[in-house]
Amino acid sequence: MENTRNHTALLVIDMQKDFVEEDGLMRVDGGKAIVPAVIKAVEVARELGILVVWVVREHDSLGRDVELFRRHFYGLGKVGPTSKGNKGAELVDGLLIKEGDYKLVKTRFSAFFATHLHSFLQSNGINSVVIVGVQTPNCIRQTVFDAVALDYQPVTVIVDATAAATPDIHFANIQDMKNVGVATPTLQEWLDNNA
Repeated sequence: MENTRNHTALLVIDMQKDFVEEDGLMRVDGGKAIVPAVIKAVEVARELGILVVWVVREHDSLGRDVELFRRHFYGLGKVGPTSKGNKGAELVDGLLIKEGDYKLVKTRFSAFFATHLHSFLQSNGINSVVIVGVQTPNCIRQTVFDAVALDYQPVTVIVDATAAATPDIHFANIQDMKNVGVATPTLQEWLDNNA
């Protein structure tokens, strides 16, 4: 099992205040409930020597790097969601980037799109990813499908350490990912499998 762990990365996606906190500008209703599970997944990953990659959104304050459909949130005198340097772009309380972890900034749904994530993972011998965070139908799903397309094996989504606006949306997307070979354990099942 140790050999597998050295080739696995835990991708923690968008666990930022604007997506999780009650007053977050792009709050995901299920986000707050998964914080303890994400904290536990990160702790265990570190104990096992699994590389922790913090995937976060940080946008230009004028929104010049955000999707067209979101640009109305940004501009002079506005603080748009996850604007670089603002409180909403910070990780939620209880989650901290530590020495040995890696932070990757993205500006689109997928952690792989227009970033150096794939080359970073390859150069570190990573061929398997475990994914936690928000939100299941957008950033989680896009990242997962890109990981599958890039032949990461296995791709794992911890079902109770990921969330969407509603449980129905979450589980419909989990089923779609399961249908393309993605492993979908609970946190406890993942912990038991890595004990």
